[in-house]
Amino acid sequence: MSMNVLKTGAVIGATCLLLGAAPAGAGTIPATTLETPPGAPPGVCDAGTGWGPPLPGTTLSAQRVQSGFQFLEGPVWVADPGYLLVSDLGRASGAEQVQPSTIHRLVPPAAAETFVAGAGSNGLALSPDGQQIIAATHDNRTVSAFSLSDRARTVVAGSYQGRAFNSPNDVAVRADGVVYFTDPSFQRGRRPDQMGGRTGVFRVVNGQVDLVDDTVRQPNGIALSPDGSILYVGAFAENRIYAYQVRPDGSTGERTVFATIASPDGVTVDCAGNVYWVSHSAGRVHVFSPGGETLGTISSGLQATNAAFGGPDRRTLYITAGQSGNYGIYSIALAVPGYPY
Repeated sequence: MSMNVLKTGAVIGATCLLLGAAPAGAGTIPATTLETPPGAPPGVCDAGTGWGPPLPGTTLSAQRVQSGFQFLEGPVWVADPGYLLVSDLGRASGAEQVQPSTIHRLVPPAAAETFVAGAGSNGLALSPDGQQIIAATHDNRTVSAFSLSDRARTVVAGSYQGRAFNSPNDVAVRADGVVYFTDPSFQRGRRPDQMGGRTGVFRVVNGQVDLVDDTVRQPNGIALSPDGSILYVGAFAENRIYAYQVRPDGSTGERTVFATIASPDGVTVDCAGNVYWVSHSAGRVHVFSPGGETLGTISSGLQATNAAFGGPDRRTLYITAGQSGNYGIYSIALAVPGYPY
């Protein structure tokens, strides 16, 4: 998530590829009936591995490894050849007060390179085949896919029942290509509200956009558990993290409160199912066990926005944090590998 507008005016395989035969670039569910939700894509989390404690202590600090960005969001690690992608949001401009955004590619501490200019993106994730970035694109109020090979952009979710989204913010992708995303109003600017004052969580299956929940106030970070059975959503305006049961077809069931933290922003998970949730106002990452037990915190500086695992063994946690005009990448080595977004 980016609150900047309010303050300033795995190479992985899968049975079904995200942008295969399905229309509009949506996820594809196999024709056979699934008995359980698909878990982590092959190569992300090794099955049967007994993980130990994820943190070397209960109060940790990440180190800044690169700085000088305007407002960073959506880190995602691409394993081959090994680099980090981030969204860098500029100041809102124009009559509609929409924030421009560029996707940068970097290998800290090397200087960043422009990967997609004019991306209009916030949160980023990898497609199951590892060949595309799935992006919450607030510039045109959609969810988009960017090809890693040629940067070509296609639409994953363009509208809901003919109505424009507010400003898609963060995204999670299941192993079979089902896409979940949050739609707060942070980057809507002065564009008309077509959602009737509501902010929500949506799902995309086989090109069809369905509503998960439109009672969450300013939903922000979103993630799936490694086994695909739980969908986590941060309610920024409620200081709550919700957990939804996920059915094999991608639909969701009961919602419960997983945890409470101040201004929950971006999130990632590790292969043991531990949840790493960024608190924007506190400038730290809260780490929870799969059962919701507090394991510790990782300080990262003011106005933290998001986190993702990366590095050759995916045991480095990258965190985006800073102050508008001087955002940076923070990192810390941890014991358990995790998701690249």
